[in-house]
Formats: sequence, structure tokens, C-alpha cells
Amino acid sequence: MNSRGKQAAVSELPESDLTAIFDTVEFRDAYRISYLANAIVVPGYEDVRREFGILRGEYLLLLCLAHMPVLTAQDVAKMTRRPRNSISRSVHRMLAEGYLNRAPDPDDGRQARLTLTPKGRALHEKIADHFVKREAEILDVLDAGERATLDRLLQKLALHTAKLPR
Repeated sequence: MNSRGKQAAVSELPESDLTAIFDTVEFRDAYRISYLANAIVVPGYEDVRREFGILRGEYLLLLCLAHMPVLTAQDVAKMTRRPRNSISRSVHRMLAEGYLNRAPDPDDGRQARLTLTPKGRALHEKIADHFVKREAEILDVLDAGERATLDRLLQKLALHTAKLPR
């Protein structure tokens, strides 16, 4: 069968059969975590791009600054594990759009301190609502105890990951 035939055969499988990969993939947990992350954030970033004209890196910049009021672009790159050049482009665009302020870092002349403007904070709040709703849609299948366990495990994994080299 040629590759076109294989694609047709796969696309004809019932959707439930496509989830069989969850049990067979070699890096099972990482795949499922990635799958869930994609299910939560990819539609959200698409909605945000269409509705607000904001790309993923740009929103992550707003998100970080909404929770930590003064950061450098390098800080944001570390916090999000996004490439520095992606964050740098986002900084320039968000400055031009009036969502950020930039001031020299007195401790390091090569860095700039970034803060949100009121316009940037308002945009973050509108966008965050999209992700809160999608997260709830995905996680509402869990009861309160399961949610608490998931929260504890995700926090443990995230803190461990933060210590690992890129």
C-alpha cells in the first residue's frame, strides 16, 4: 500500500482507535502531557490570534508580566522555555502596540526592565479568560480530589523541570 493509501486508512479509523497511541508510544507520559497541553492551549492561541492579533510568544510575555511586575526579556525566556529571539520579537511588537513599558536595568546595561501598561494588563485579562474556560472544559472531568492530586503532581514536575538544563 502506498503512503496515500495508509493515510486514507488511518483517517477512516474511528476516533476512539486513534487514542490507542496513548498506550503504545515509547514516551507515553510525555506524549500524553503534550497531547493535553496542545488540546488546552493550541485552540486558545488560535482564538487569541484571530480575535486580538496576538501571537503565542506575545501573549506569554503579557502573562508573565501580569504575574511578575518587572522582568527582563531573558527572564521571560527562562520562565516560558521559549527561544530568546522569539521573546525579543514579542517585546518589540508589544512595545510598539503600547502594551509594555521598557526602562534600562540599572544593574545590567545590556538588559531592559519590562512592565505592563494598563492597556497590556487589560488585554491579558481578556485573553486569560479564554484559557481559563478551555482549561475548565478539559479538566472538569476530574473530581476535586483528582484536581488536587493533578495540581500537586504538575507543580512537582514543573519545579523539577525548572532546575533542568534546557
